This record gives sequence, structure tokens and C-alpha cells, in this order.
Amino acid sequence: MEKVVNMSHWRRKLVLWMVMVIQLSLFLSVFSTEIHARKFLKDNDINTNDVRLHISDRQVIIDNGLVEVTIENPSGYLIGIKYKKMQNVLERRNHISNRGYWDIVWDGDSYDKLETKHVEVITQTNDIVELSFTKTWNSKNHGKTIPLNIQKRYIVRRGISGVYMYGIFERQEDFPKAHMYQIRIAFKLKEDKFRFMALSDTIQRVMPRSEDRVKGHSKPLDFKEAVLLTNPSNPKLKGEVDDKYQYSIENKDNKLNGWISDHDSIGFWIMTPSNEFRTGGPHKQDLTSHVGPTALSMFVSTHYTGTEIDTFYKEGEAWKKVFGPVLIYLNSASLKDDDHRKILWNDAKRQLSEEIESWPYNFTRSEDFPHSQQRGQVNGQLLVQDRYMDKQLMQAKSAFVGLAPPGEADSWQKEGKGYQFWTQTDKIGRFNIKNVRPGVYNLYAWVHGFIGSYKLDLNITIQPENKIELDTLIYDPPRNGPTLWEIGIPDRTAAEFFIPEPYPQYVNSITNDGADKFRQYGLWDRYSDIYRDSDLVYTVGTSNYSKDWFFAHVPRKIGDDWYRPTTWQIKYNLQDVNNRGTYTLQMAIAAASFAEVEVRFNDPNSDRPHFTTRRIGYDNAVPRHGIHGLYRLYSIEVPGYRFLKGSNTIYLTQTRSDNSFEAVMYDYIRLEGPNSLNN
Repeated sequence: MEKVVNMSHWRRKLVLWMVMVIQLSLFLSVFSTEIHARKFLKDNDINTNDVRLHISDRQVIIDNGLVEVTIENPSGYLIGIKYKKMQNVLERRNHISNRGYWDIVWDGDSYDKLETKHVEVITQTNDIVELSFTKTWNSKNHGKTIPLNIQKRYIVRRGISGVYMYGIFERQEDFPKAHMYQIRIAFKLKEDKFRFMALSDTIQRVMPRSEDRVKGHSKPLDFKEAVLLTNPSNPKLKGEVDDKYQYSIENKDNKLNGWISDHDSIGFWIMTPSNEFRTGGPHKQDLTSHVGPTALSMFVSTHYTGTEIDTFYKEGEAWKKVFGPVLIYLNSASLKDDDHRKILWNDAKRQLSEEIESWPYNFTRSEDFPHSQQRGQVNGQLLVQDRYMDKQLMQAKSAFVGLAPPGEADSWQKEGKGYQFWTQTDKIGRFNIKNVRPGVYNLYAWVHGFIGSYKLDLNITIQPENKIELDTLIYDPPRNGPTLWEIGIPDRTAAEFFIPEPYPQYVNSITNDGADKFRQYGLWDRYSDIYRDSDLVYTVGTSNYSKDWFFAHVPRKIGDDWYRPTTWQIKYNLQDVNNRGTYTLQMAIAAASFAEVEVRFNDPNSDRPHFTTRRIGYDNAVPRHGIHGLYRLYSIEVPGYRFLKGSNTIYLTQTRSDNSFEAVMYDYIRLEGPNSLNN
């Protein structure tokens, strides 16, 4: 007995000792992190100097002791940012109009860098300087410059190692029509310094140089944006593909991108704390950074939507919008730190968190940018009613809910002129949309796991400081009967389907992460390798959509620049058939590019399909390495006599085959039986 007691005593001591070791380990970890942070701050020498402004005939300089920002007078081009020992982080070898600039692509191939005519001091104190570079459109320039009144604003604040930028663009009623395809800010960084690009925790790498993309150093691929690096300046990149569209990110995730100069241990970052001024909603994809080194802040584009996004302004159509502010942030770490990249990236994320917490900024001085007390919010709860899945109301967990200009249920994804405000619901479907600018909106939503889109059938008017509490909202997703079978997950992407291994000779190591595998070059041609002589056949109950359903319905390549339409088959069994009932094929499309899907039931040789989408889509998602473009849903009703008791086959034919990029991506397909519920 005594021996047992002693063993128990020693066990207790051992447990106490282990607890002390764990506590000491946690303390040392926290202490080490704090010391590291202090070291980082020491290296960056937090400066509280006054903000100083100097204006000359040729230049405007704003200096806060951390950064010195130089802007050409009166064009508004950002021509220099001095930080630490780097006299200019921008490429001084470039023309002054090709360092830091706004630009707009309009009316086809017209290109305007928004060169301004005047500079105005909006605010000048010891704590902040805000400048406005302006131009008023003149009808004498009709056809030569974009018909817009322009304000390009710069803000430098005490203690912030960077510059805020935003634009205010206006069309008056007497302005001519215009089509504005793209609006952005671009920054060309010092190429001999900035070599390492970071877009997210996983998408980071040493990048090729611009000279690596020219003849003799690379081989052009199927489109001009993509090249195979054959003789790059960095031998480690030999054999890789470089394509700027491989670095695209959805708006909801595109808040931070930038570059690092390893030699100087300096980071250059673009921070976007809000998406309210971006177009196309939270899932709109766009460019970030690419070889140059070029860093981008994209506001409007037709990427991954095509011209279906609303960017056409009719004659007499007035319009005004604020783009930004975004923050151009610079940081540095000790050259002695082996993990300086991680330090710089983590500090940039820390600063981004502060910017998001401070949104909407209260230091801007434009009446067109309302501060928090001039905005409103909308609260509510979204539930889902699908009696074939659950007789009870279901919680819309992690659903996307947003306010956007009035329109049809999915119009927000094509909306290119107004403001949008989006959030995600919590576990029980509650949502809070904060900091909404005054205006008239519709409320939209879509729920993971359910097809279709929700729209609240009333206009919501936001006024300053009002808080709107909505009743519980019920989404009744499209459904006509019970599920007989389904393929995929209703998530508006093709990400869950089979994505093949890339060609070894066309790999980009930045997309090695499993979640980004679809961004590898040339995956569309892998279909022709796998299905050389016949097309995809999917057998319900036997096949697995993650292994057997190719992510994109593309033509089959049968020779050089020679393609053939492809017909996919879905085979399934029906134990019983209601000949007098109506069945429904729910076909959700995640992307479409100059494609057409014809649907036939049990008769592949029928001259006329039972249903056709006709030609749809301009999103070009396949060559631009997107896993989705614009979402479309087709609810196809089919009379019962089209079906057979026992074996059945649905034939999906993608009829367009001029090239390998005429394709669709399916989101989800479901066959529903006739309505079996009592109304």
C-alpha cells in the first residue's frame, strides 16, 4: 500500500512538472514574439514628425519623416516614394507617366491615364495633408479623352509609412456616351530591387523579370499573357509558366498584395480595407500583381465576366463614384533576419487589420466620401425553406448577403456602376451589413448548398445613422420535386470536380497549393489526353464527381488548331416513371465562354435538343485560370414520357469548338422527380 501511495505522489509531481514546462514554453514563445515585435518596431523607427508640404511648378512633395511622396504638378502622376535608404521605390528609368498612375480603358482600345490640370490643397495641418489633382472634361476633347471630371486625391498622415489614394469620377448629363471597361491604379516598382511577390499566406514566390518574358528567354504559349520561361535570369525558374491571370483573386479576398526587396528588406503593399467601390460583388475575380514588377489596385474590369458587366454609360446618363481610398504601405525589417519576408508580410497583415478596423476613414475631406456617422446599417436573419430536404426551416449558415443597386436576383454580379456591401451570415443565419453609404438598394443573397439566388422584393433606403432591422427572411430555393440524383455541390464554382495533374513542362510553382491547382496552365488540353477517342460518361451511383467529372466541358482537340464538339453522358436508373408527371433538370453553370449546351434525353441523335442554353458567356474563365465566372441557373422541365423505367441517359453537348476555350463549367446538376408534396 505504501508503495502505491509513493507512486501516486511521484505521478502528481511529474504532472506538475510537465505543466510548469508547458507554461514556461508558452511564456518564452510570447516573450520571443514580443521581443521580435519590439525589434521590428525599433528597426522601423516609429516617427512622429509633422507632415510637411512643398509645392513647386513641377513637383509636389509630401514628407512625414517616414515616407517622402513626390507627385508631378499638375498631372497628378506619382513619380516617387522615398523610403528608408531607397531614394525611390518606383522605377525611375520609366517615364514619369509610367510609375504610379490611374488609367481607364474605354470605348474599345482607347486608353487614358487621367492626366490632370490643377492641384488643390484640401487639408494641410501638422497631422495630415490631403491634395486633389483635378481636370474638368471639355467637349473640345470629345473622342480624345474619357468624358469624365476627375479628382485624384493623395493623403499623407503623421506616423503612417505610406500614402492613401482615392479618386472621384463624375459624368454630367450633357456628357457623351462612353464604355469604361477598366479602372485601376498601377505601380511600377524598381525592377532591380523588388523580386519577391506576396498575395496571400500561400501565394508567394520569387518572380521572373520582365526581360525573362521576351524572345530568347521565353516561349509564347496559347495567348499573349502566358509564356514558358526557357532561359530566365533566375535558373530556378527555368521550365515554369508565367501568366498574370494565375495571380487573380476574388474581391472578397483581395485586400493585400505587394512586393519585397530582399536586398533592402523593404516591403511595398497595396491595402484595400473595403470592397464597397469594386464592381461585380464579392466573387468577382481580378488581377493583383504580375511581372514588372507591377502592383495593381483594380476597381473596374471585365475580367471573368466579359462585357456583360454593366460599364456602358448612355448619353445623358449622369454618374459619380468614389474609388478608394486604398493605402500604399511600406515597411522594413532588419537585414539580419533570415525570415524577413515573413516579418514584412505579417506586419502588412497587421496594418491591414488596423485599416479595416478604421473603415470608413474619418480623415478624408471629400463630401462624396461619407464617414461612419453619415452611414447606416441593415440587420436581419436568413433562413432556408426546402421541404424536400427538411420539413423545418434551415439556418443559412455562412451565406453571402449584400446590398447592391436595384435589379434582378443575380444582377449584382454584373453590376459595374454603384456600390455594394456584403457580409456573411453566422451559424444561425444572422447578418449585419455595416457602414452602408446613403442610397437605395436591394438586398441579395446566396446560400452554400442551395441553388439559385435570393432577393428581397422591396427597396431599402439607407439614410445617415439609421439602423434597419429586417424581419426574418425566408429563402425558398428553386425546386419542383424530390432529388433523384445530383452531381456536385451548389457553391457557384467547379472546384469540387476533377482537376487533372498539370503538364510537367507547364507548371507554375506558385499554384502548387491544392486549393489553387486549377490555376495551372494547360489543364483544358488534359481533357483530350484523358478522353482521346470518346467523351466523358458519368454513371450515377458508381462514378465519383471529384474523380470522374472533368472540371470544364471543353472541346476535344483532334489536331493542330482543330477541335470537335463534345457530348457528355449521365447514365442513371429509374425504378419507376410517372409518364404524366413533370420532371426537372436543375443545371447550374459556374462559367461560360462563347459556349452552348444542348440537352437531350435518351436520344443522342435527335435533330432538335430538348433544351439549349443558346450561345452564352464571355467570362473567359478557362484560359484565365478561374474556377468560375458568372453564375447561371437553368430549370429545365421534362415531361415524364421522356424517361424509361430502368436505364436512362442524359446527353450534354457543348456545341462550340472553334478553340479550346469555348467551354462551360458546371456548378451542380440535379434531376428532380414530379412534385410529391401536398400543397
